[in-house]
Amino acid sequence: MKILFTFYLPSGGMETLNRIRAKSLANMGIESHLLYLFNAEGKKNIIGITTHITNDDTKIKEILDQNQYDVIVVCTDFYLMERVRNLGYSGKIIYEVQGLGIPSEATAVVDQAVPYIKSYAQAILYPQTSHLIRLFNSKIPDTPQYCFDNPLDIHGFGYRNHEKISQPIIGWVGRLEPNKNWSFFLELCSHLVKWNNNLQIWMFGDLKLSADDQKEEFKKLTEQLHLTSHLIHHEDVPNHEMADFYSKIGDSGGFLSSTSILEGFGYSVSEALLCRCPVVATDSDGIKSFIIHNCTGKINPQGDLMQAVNHAKEIIINTEAREKIREQGVLHIKQNFSPEKYGNSFNVMLRSLGIIGP
Repeated sequence: MKILFTFYLPSGGMETLNRIRAKSLANMGIESHLLYLFNAEGKKNIIGITTHITNDDTKIKEILDQNQYDVIVVCTDFYLMERVRNLGYSGKIIYEVQGLGIPSEATAVVDQAVPYIKSYAQAILYPQTSHLIRLFNSKIPDTPQYCFDNPLDIHGFGYRNHEKISQPIIGWVGRLEPNKNWSFFLELCSHLVKWNNNLQIWMFGDLKLSADDQKEEFKKLTEQLHLTSHLIHHEDVPNHEMADFYSKIGDSGGFLSSTSILEGFGYSVSEALLCRCPVVATDSDGIKSFIIHNCTGKINPQGDLMQAVNHAKEIIINTEAREKIREQGVLHIKQNFSPEKYGNSFNVMLRSLGIIGP
């Protein structure tokens, strides 16, 4: 059978998810294709998976007619469900959500999506994240809903040994956008640099996907907080190379900082843990699938800067507790987020929807 997974562009967590689950489902005899409406740097991570990049209805119709997909999984873009129906697709559609930004934005998107879901989708899919569960159960309870954790490449992505960097590194991954709360991260770094002037700051992301006003505000705040000399921005790093960076951050005595307001899953956090890189995170809901406080990482309440500072210092200073967190983080990810576990859950969903036989 054939499945088409769709999203706006190959970037961030969605690019990672689609790549990993396509390989997982291939091991079960299911062929996955990807459709992105626009191109992005994440395209270079995709190898061996049929991938289409077009927003042209004529080309999309050709793809649909040629492949006769058994099911299409449409992520976030509810308008696309109507488009593929109007282009003649009559098979099953699953509407997927992985994360919708800050709470007000998430509610607004779901309110807009509901009539399209009712008209065109046979089911809804999302990760085990409490705010998404509450949102969809309250807004559209009659549509079948499937909720299970995303997979990680636990067999190919993980810790890599490098020469140790002597200064602790604070890492951060994401676009410069309000939901990622990058200003909170810079404030955190400002406190930590005053405490230890040898700290390095490594930021990862595709600046081309950030709005100009966000980039300008970022530049101003970085200069205002005197962080420029400590900061290195790594742009467009291929996903497989991130394992090297996470490993270096972990071995340096530093940590990955996650400052998002709301996340559905959070691939950077889970991949960091898989590479023995401890994480200090704000409570963005989705990260609680990976981080058990003081066991696999540290969680601080939203907006509590001084708690975040204290957690960061504890991670850097308390080497014994830090090593336990690193070990337990890897174990937690490997036990709970394997591609095989995801494939089995996906298979159960397809069977219950009658897409494949019992």
